[in-house]
Amino acid sequence: MTQRLPRFARPPSRGAAAAARQGRFRAASGLDRRALLAGVAALLCGPGALGLAAAAEPPALMLANVYRPGVRLADYWLSEKYDGLRAFWDGQRLRTRGGETIAAPAWFTAQWPTEPMDGELWAGRGRFEEATSTVRQLVPDDAAWRRIRFMVFDLPAHPGVFTQRIEAYVGLVRRIDQPWVQAVPQARVGSHAELMARLDRMVREGGEGLMLHRGDAPYRAVRNDDLLKVKTHEDAEARVIGHLPGKGRHAGRLGALLVQTPEGVRFKLGTGFSDAQRESPPAVGAWVTYRFRGLNDSGVPRFASFLRLRPDMPR
Repeated sequence: MTQRLPRFARPPSRGAAAAARQGRFRAASGLDRRALLAGVAALLCGPGALGLAAAAEPPALMLANVYRPGVRLADYWLSEKYDGLRAFWDGQRLRTRGGETIAAPAWFTAQWPTEPMDGELWAGRGRFEEATSTVRQLVPDDAAWRRIRFMVFDLPAHPGVFTQRIEAYVGLVRRIDQPWVQAVPQARVGSHAELMARLDRMVREGGEGLMLHRGDAPYRAVRNDDLLKVKTHEDAEARVIGHLPGKGRHAGRLGALLVQTPEGVRFKLGTGFSDAQRESPPAVGAWVTYRFRGLNDSGVPRFASFLRLRPDMPR
């Protein structure tokens, strides 16, 4: 004889579960709904969850523009664009681009110089999530940090132009003499065709892209053409300013993020999310990276899709 479960003990059907989720999402309306979603995501991606101390003033860092054909390539040095988290050594501690202090193990930065270093915390090609997860730990995981490298690519306080700073940071890394601190190699490229061939090879080998750094440029903490990123697609960052509820199979969870660029352009990101990200979306105030294919006449990115959360950006 088949034993029947009491009504209260029976698992809900798929339809009933979806309806329950939708009801919960709708019940949390207005500010309550936004606060609920922001609160859940903040637990997952706020500074405390990242293993970061409260943000101080963000460090003054050089930021990149996007490469366009026509640039005089003979003026530039070429390097790999590392798929990691931007990190700044201020002479005493590691900090994110947003200014938070990174809780790295004491051995990781032991005997580092007081001279500031600009670089990337990198776990290897295609391992951005691993690098992010390692940095997020409230208590640093030694085993995970053993797989992280600090890729040094500039010296912000050095008075010379970039060509001089290459020699200086290579020498500095040699004196540090730790295998997890590495100097980013620089090379020359002769033409746009050669640059595209190198980009294609880099992507096929699992790299994210390339960087061009003007050789005669001083370190200027602004976004300019002294530093250019070369990628197979365009991407940029935007701040989350709202959550829009889903419909159809996404009913009861995130449908799209409402985001705003640093220039003030607002638009929706509705694709590129995993089911888990739709259940617990990035918090209002968080920064995300999105991919796109150019801009329309009003400046809105075309075919924009969510790529990843950017916990290293200022909140």
